[in-house]
Amino acid sequence: MTTLNGQQISELGLTGWAYLPYPAGGLMTRVRTGDFVTGLALVNAIGERAEAANHHPDLDLRYDHLDIRLISHDEKGITQRDVELARQIIELAKDLPLEPAVTKVEWALDTPDGGRVSPFWAAVLGLPDQGNEELVDDSGALPSLWYQPSGSDEPRQRWHPDIWVEAAQAKDRLRAALAAGGTMVSDEEAPSFWIVADHDGNQACICTWQDRAAMTG
Repeated sequence: MTTLNGQQISELGLTGWAYLPYPAGGLMTRVRTGDFVTGLALVNAIGERAEAANHHPDLDLRYDHLDIRLISHDEKGITQRDVELARQIIELAKDLPLEPAVTKVEWALDTPDGGRVSPFWAAVLGLPDQGNEELVDDSGALPSLWYQPSGSDEPRQRWHPDIWVEAAQAKDRLRAALAAGGTMVSDEEAPSFWIVADHDGNQACICTWQDRAAMTG
């Protein structure tokens, strides 16, 4: 099954849904249910549709909202079946507000040799070691971890978070970070990502799917 890239997804007009790339994200929304009973009823309704389609979303029910994540794990991205289920959920939640304001975090480890340190991080996180590849928790409970190649010069920042946001919200997030005392380190790769730093020079990347030609799903 063909996976969809960010531009294709943005053209679908899925109101209330955000797209964050695999593996950190998926098609995601937060439904403001207002109370637990309403949320539970929506979960049951979604469950019936999902079971009929044999395609099951990740659902996180809280007292006043329901977080929903759709992704085709077997295809490592977003497919038409995710889109179809998203449209059904819009129909089921037609009287409730859907919010696309979601954030996912990945951690990047700056290291000369990712393969050397990967067994340790896989062990402490309880994840399968994939050598020099990204460590991914398929349940979504843990942030993904990837290794950024570096030289051996010291000092260097060992860790930085990649903050994945919906593309339409990236500039607001960036403005808020700068207004809070942050500084712009680089915008050369924008709108794929911006590098910003806090007062002490600790860096983070604000990331979107945009201008990632090879990225699908």
